[in-house]
Amino acid sequence: MAQKDAQQDSPQPSAFDDPVYRTGVVELLGVLAYGEISACERLADDAKMAPDLHTKVEVAAMAVAEFQHFELLRDRLLELGEDPFEAMAPFTATFERFHRQTAPSDWLEGLVKAYVGDGLASDFYREVASYLDPHTRELVLETLSGTGHSKFVVEQVRAAIAADHRVAGRLALWGRRLMGEALSQAQMVVAERDALSAVIVGGIDQPGMDLAAIGRMFTRLTEAHAERMDALGLAA
Repeated sequence: MAQKDAQQDSPQPSAFDDPVYRTGVVELLGVLAYGEISACERLADDAKMAPDLHTKVEVAAMAVAEFQHFELLRDRLLELGEDPFEAMAPFTATFERFHRQTAPSDWLEGLVKAYVGDGLASDFYREVASYLDPHTRELVLETLSGTGHSKFVVEQVRAAIAADHRVAGRLALWGRRLMGEALSQAQMVVAERDALSAVIVGGIDQPGMDLAAIGRMFTRLTEAHAERMDALGLAA
């Protein structure tokens, strides 16, 4: 009986007992956190290009939602005993490079970038979340929850197309460029971070994804992007 009680009282094994898994999760939270604070900053800049006060407020609200997601990730890193700014630092160059290469030239391009970029990132990290421990998975999914502003973006873009059909062609090309750059950056991040890559291909008690599964994942990402473009009234 005493032996049984001792077994019940003994700590249960945790995925975080694996140092590689722990490092991978810290890297994942770090890249997510930097992505959120970067999106907040970019949306704040986009708000300055808004054509009227109503749209300025809508975009500012989107920026606030991104910052709230950042706070959740920052707090979890602190709970793990990690410096959130050190966790984010390795991804600064990647995000800044992406933003330099996809700087919007006007208000509509900024909206499409926010909508398409956020959607692609959410799809990718949801795929990764399937291979995480329950606590981390729940946090990741919470930070990827919709901000409720996608309808606003769709309405704005469709109204612009209705007013000038030439806008559709330009924004469709812009959407394709965003897709290519985003996938390239995602692949680069995973390739450069061994622990993060290990989490995706399998952690403790997790099968991970083989090469075929990774290929299917990118197919799903592409299909979801096409659906978002269609919602905007644009060809993928």
